[in-house]
Amino acid sequence: MKFIDDLYEFYKDKLVGDEEDAVALILYTLQEHTREDLMKLIAEMSDEEVFQMVGQYLIGQLKEKMAREGLGQHRPVDENHKIH
Repeated sequence: MKFIDDLYEFYKDKLVGDEEDAVALILYTLQEHTREDLMKLIAEMSDEEVFQMVGQYLIGQLKEKMAREGLGQHRPVDENHKIH
């Protein structure tokens, strides 16, 4: 994606390569853009890039909801409701 390539080229000498760098850089960059800017960026994406982006967003949202609801956490075993 051209936007990421350009962003990387501009900041690559300042990045150390960890996830915190990526998150901070993207969040900082997004603050500088309007919704209209972002929609133009999306319009330039390939279908695959759009599917990946929406997929990652939806996965993140579902993970957050499951965490809020307590799914995936170990729960005390109910002796009256054994699996085996």
